Amino acid sequence: MKRMPLGVSRLDQLIGGGAPAGSVVLLAGEAGAGAREFCYTAAAMNGLADRDPAQFDRYYGALESNATLPEAVHYVSITGERSAIVDEMRLVMDDDLVAAGMDGVSVVELAEPYFRRTPVPTEWYTDGATDITDLGSRVGRDGGDRSDRSDVLESLGNYLSDHAADSLVVVDSITDLVAAADDHLDWADLTVLLRGLKRAAHRWGGVVLLLVNAEALEPTELGALKEATDGTLRFEWESGGSERARTLVVEQFRGVLSRLEDEDIVRFETEIHDGGFDISNVRKIR
Repeated sequence: MKRMPLGVSRLDQLIGGGAPAGSVVLLAGEAGAGAREFCYTAAAMNGLADRDPAQFDRYYGALESNATLPEAVHYVSITGERSAIVDEMRLVMDDDLVAAGMDGVSVVELAEPYFRRTPVPTEWYTDGATDITDLGSRVGRDGGDRSDRSDVLESLGNYLSDHAADSLVVVDSITDLVAAADDHLDWADLTVLLRGLKRAAHRWGGVVLLLVNAEALEPTELGALKEATDGTLRFEWESGGSERARTLVVEQFRGVLSRLEDEDIVRFETEIHDGGFDISNVRKIR
């Protein structure tokens, strides 16, 4: 099975080179437990592989024999903007890694269709020349009639249709869409979109990472998102004595979980350093 690297070298080695091509993976975590840093690392490291192979080898190392780099890397931000994302990445990772890595990443901002039907002042999320790119005339820089523009789910779906094939796509974040579900989005529309995405992703052959804050969801809502995806990586805080540690659990993952179960791996202890998100220890069943 073709694998696409997630950008975390120790994890990729353990699961056979990366995520199976055609996967939609839910990154569900507690606040600060590492899910967002995982997204940053995945995007920047795969972008770095294209822009600066020597630096990629320094931070990541050699690819596994059956791993194939994505043809393109896309970072879809629902409410944020590129400059803020890059600034936050620099707080986590080495500046040189971020600069070179993000040079190879296409960032698309969906703030305009997201905030358009809300009381948020227009000048807070657009400067007149919207940063939304490659979404067609309805949400592009054409200055067309705002009432004719697609909503955020349509914009997201259209962008994925046009760009997700053979690519790594990070969606930051599903939490924003969940928060809007009570106002101008329908929760059922969101889950149906993700089910359709799961079906389409198998044909596209890329990997889509969906970031979500698990604490913002009811158990049934989180369960619905898990059901609509191929894999779930759960990021948690674990307390022991006076210290807390970030941990990662692979709750489900088509083509991956069985490999970990064969090795009796139940939990990863993780850390965040200049190279981004990383595995610091592997806990096995005793």
